[in-house]
Amino acid sequence: MSRVWLPCGHYHETYAKDQGWWQTPVIKFKMLLLLGIVLLGVPLLLPGYWIGVCTMIGYTAMGALGVQLLIGYTELITLGHGAFIAVGAYTSTMLVLHFPWPQSLVDLGLAYPLSIVAAGFIAGIWCVIFGLPTARVKGFYFILTTIAAQFITVDLVLTQYVSKIGGRAQSIKIPSEAIKIGPWTMTGDVKPYLLMAVLLILMVMVTANLLRTKRGRAWMAIRDNDIAASTMGISVFYHKLLVFFVAGAMAGVAGAFWVSNTSAMSPEHFPWFLSLKLVGVILIGGFGSIHGAIFGAAFWVLVGEFLQMGVLPLAEYWPNVLMSFTFLKTAVFGLIICAFLNLEPHGLAYRWWQIKNYFNLWPFSY
Repeated sequence: MSRVWLPCGHYHETYAKDQGWWQTPVIKFKMLLLLGIVLLGVPLLLPGYWIGVCTMIGYTAMGALGVQLLIGYTELITLGHGAFIAVGAYTSTMLVLHFPWPQSLVDLGLAYPLSIVAAGFIAGIWCVIFGLPTARVKGFYFILTTIAAQFITVDLVLTQYVSKIGGRAQSIKIPSEAIKIGPWTMTGDVKPYLLMAVLLILMVMVTANLLRTKRGRAWMAIRDNDIAASTMGISVFYHKLLVFFVAGAMAGVAGAFWVSNTSAMSPEHFPWFLSLKLVGVILIGGFGSIHGAIFGAAFWVLVGEFLQMGVLPLAEYWPNVLMSFTFLKTAVFGLIICAFLNLEPHGLAYRWWQIKNYFNLWPFSY
């Protein structure tokens, strides 16, 4: 019975069993129930507005997963990850609108899915380029290189060159019929949400499995002590570049997804604040936790929505309040981050871990 009802007794004899996803029937039921809620419950039960909110939560979590790999699991502080989301978004946009796909692929609705794969690869390579300085610098100096990635990528390359391809201004209009997966055009609220849910589930699975491999354990060893990791035979520089590629690829996929959720692409969608927001998301959610990226994204988006709901009724009596809302929201989030740093430095994922253990061990919580 102890093999079925963990964690009353742990009898794992191998690393594979200890790290397995389906350790007990109860865990399998909970995971299948969660998948059912995400894929069926949300689209069927929530109104369109809240489906859009859930889509934004998923998009934020997709971007935060790469930041979590860099900061939470390898301790490579990045303040320019929004640049790689922008690279993915523009790669997908340009491939869908300008690449001469065979008409058969276009008719089958494969151009956009293939552009998502290409966006992840190109964003990963671009991220590796800015990860090369880790061979010689670390700490504060490396943070400056990530900030440079944001301004070089978005403010120079994308704004001055890529966004003007075709003789346009900075904004690129994306026809709704161009974003197509198989026979389905990504219109409405439900289809982009389902695409987001599938991509986020795949990214979580890839991240969780990577962390259980030799590479993932090497990343965590580098995080804890890179000198000790090097003495144990781990190629620190190689594994740093590898995590940059994976994190950049995830950002590229997130950016390619954003193409299906907007009617026009502009560099203004990827300000430096996006990069700072992703760091704030994992700080609120908890460093070194996949759950932390999702919890932090949900917290950030929902608090922003509730703030907006509270401010909108004031517009009738205070017309300028909407113009000040962006600054108000930024100030509130700054205060929230300060509160988390002081009151819950391990983030929401740690609190979730405590609650889950309490119920798993009840009534013998000691």
